[in-house]
Amino acid sequence: MLDSLLALGGLVLLRDSVEWEGRSLLKALVKKSALCGEQVHILGCEVSEEEFREGFDSDINNRLVYHDFFRDPLNWSKTGEALPGGPLGALRAMCKRTDLGPVTIALDSLSWLLLHLPCATLCQTLHAVSYQDSCPPGDGSPVGKVHVLGLLHEELHGPGPMGALSSLAQTEVTLGGTMGQASARILCRRPQQHPTDQTQWFSILPDFSLHLQEGPSKEFQPQSDPHIPLVDPMAHLTFNLHLSKKEREARDSLTLPFQFSSEKQEALLRPRPSQATSHIFYEPDAYDDLDQEDPDDDLDI
Repeated sequence: MLDSLLALGGLVLLRDSVEWEGRSLLKALVKKSALCGEQVHILGCEVSEEEFREGFDSDINNRLVYHDFFRDPLNWSKTGEALPGGPLGALRAMCKRTDLGPVTIALDSLSWLLLHLPCATLCQTLHAVSYQDSCPPGDGSPVGKVHVLGLLHEELHGPGPMGALSSLAQTEVTLGGTMGQASARILCRRPQQHPTDQTQWFSILPDFSLHLQEGPSKEFQPQSDPHIPLVDPMAHLTFNLHLSKKEREARDSLTLPFQFSSEKQEALLRPRPSQATSHIFYEPDAYDDLDQEDPDDDLDI
């Protein structure tokens, strides 16, 4: 599934965390797009251009169009190299392209953009870029597919921005893993189709090639050290957790106090005539009030 993400188009969110970084996967997808002959634009905001290009060979680097917003994000140096309008201006400029080939736009990262730009403005621009293939250019011919890869550090944002970006994305890739092996949970949403959710295990090679793997076996159990003696947790208890056969039979035959048999109910509800009955003898005291017409006479009201 990971190797076919670029064929889906639209916005792809790469959601990473502190334990599982996603820039390596972003670079692997960028390399795959460049090898497929697509035009690749990089909006670099979080790391330098040299750091992002590191690990790619010269052939891949020559195919990348890098927009550097890391060195001078606000264009304070007035060199004229940055596009007017900052990162959003660069994204809007890509909406006005007239070539017919597919293009990949890698945002490194969406978290940086969210921390410096209004969420609503960013979502509107992403919507315009990721759905550009449905809008005809000036000559009336539809443009090629637009793949937007957005790296998102989900631990930095609240549920509001995360929900807004999730509603825009056609594909969400949540990075995780276990036992040192990386995994990607891929959630795809397509119009008039049921969402698909699956997990893909992978590794990134030093040249940023994507290598798909099989997940760890579910039957894997950590092996115990044979040199460490096993401790019986019930060895020194002051009570017994298990019953013998005779003790279970005695327990099952015991009648509990709140359990009434038919004989006991009959004896309680229908006493025999020969049984002695109880009587209450009452001798009134000197201060007892025996006046039934005024029972409160003794209260001196």
